[in-house]
Amino acid sequence: MASTGPAELHTTSGRWRLGVALSLGAVFMWGLLPIALSGLLEHMSAMTITWFRFALAGAALAIPVARSRGLAPVFGNRRAVVGLLALATAALVANYIFYAFSLHFVPPSGAQVLIQLAPMCLLLGSLLVFHERLVAVQVVGLAVLVTGLVLFFHSDLPALRTGGSPLLPGILLLFGAAVTWGIYALAQKQLLNTLTSPSIMVVIYVASSVVLLPFARPGQVTALDGPGLGLLVFLGFNTLAAYGCFSEALEHLEASRVSVVLSLTPLVTIAAVTVGSRILPTLISREQLDPLSLLGAALVVAGSMMGALGRRPRQA
Repeated sequence: MASTGPAELHTTSGRWRLGVALSLGAVFMWGLLPIALSGLLEHMSAMTITWFRFALAGAALAIPVARSRGLAPVFGNRRAVVGLLALATAALVANYIFYAFSLHFVPPSGAQVLIQLAPMCLLLGSLLVFHERLVAVQVVGLAVLVTGLVLFFHSDLPALRTGGSPLLPGILLLFGAAVTWGIYALAQKQLLNTLTSPSIMVVIYVASSVVLLPFARPGQVTALDGPGLGLLVFLGFNTLAAYGCFSEALEHLEASRVSVVLSLTPLVTIAAVTVGSRILPTLISREQLDPLSLLGAALVVAGSMMGALGRRPRQA
């Protein structure tokens, strides 16, 4: 069937204060995510944790979305909608799996610093999809981000050069997680033209839980003790709250501005690890970050912000 013209691009509601508040909610939830994941990976497989997170979030959203008939456009003859939903689902499943497995090799703070490549992937993808132009501040921001990554991992660079660092598999997994998250976010942004954010997320959650079920071991859930079960439930709630906030934020705020706020996530993780390791030393391991690594983390955040702030709205 011949195309009738370019697809209509999503526009925001203009309620930017709400968009910022929702973005900060996502930052807080994602900042705590790697800490909880690291503690639970000692007792459960990454695939089982990921399956449970999707299943719990999907079950929580299914009834309210069904009552509101929010899935009606999906069941219509909208191949583009179904295709985008499939793409978003596949990308988010890959992102979750890559990220969870990376925590076997990279500590929480390092994972959150490196995953800041994800907003840059969203930026580069938006340049193609939304036809924006790269400006000088974005190039500088990318350079600052890369410099920050080098400084953050400076003590591991000799081993990384020779390929003997235990961090290397985790870094590669996190790069894959960043790329797939950028693909998911672009598909999610465009789907908001047709579906509400809860409708999009419930389809992604339910489809993802079905896809992952053959690879999960649900028996591991019943074997958890009280603290472990608490962490698992928190991770399920984290999925629901963080992606709900992120999805709804895109409805009210430009993707570039959302990316600026999300850049703060590593600082939340570093602060949470520092405080948590003192309050709950048996559950949260303290990370030794020297001043150069802390400077690197700050530069990563600054570079990510510059990359997002440099984006200009597409001219009509």
